[in-house]
Amino acid sequence: MYYKFSGFTQKLTGSAPATAYNPQGLRSGLPAESPTMIFATPTKLVSEAGATAEYMGANKVPDFQKLFQTSDGIPVHLKRGYPDRLLYRTTMALTIGGVAYCLVALYIAAQPNRK
Repeated sequence: MYYKFSGFTQKLTGSAPATAYNPQGLRSGLPAESPTMIFATPTKLVSEAGATAEYMGANKVPDFQKLFQTSDGIPVHLKRGYPDRLLYRTTMALTIGGVAYCLVALYIAAQPNRK
C-alpha cells in the first residue's frame, strides 16, 4: 500500500501509486520560468567590481582589538560592560534554574505513588 501526507487531516493517508510518487508541492509538466529581477539596480560581476570592496560602515575591528586586548583583569566575555553582565547573569540564572528543575523532577519521579 502507498501513503501520502494529507494537507487536510495533517496525517498519512492511503493513496494510489501515482499520487504517492508526485508530492503536492511538486508540479510536473510546468515550464521553468526565470524569476523576475527584484533589485533596483543590476548586480556587478566579480570581474567588474575590482579588487577593492566597499562596506556600508566604518571598520570597528581595531577598536574592538584595543578593547579586548587590554589587561585590566576583566574576563573577555564581560569587557563590553552592562549588556555583557546582563547576558552572563541571565545565562547563569537559567542554567541554575534548569539544573534545579531537573533535580526536582528526578526527585518527584523517584517517589513511590502514595494513595
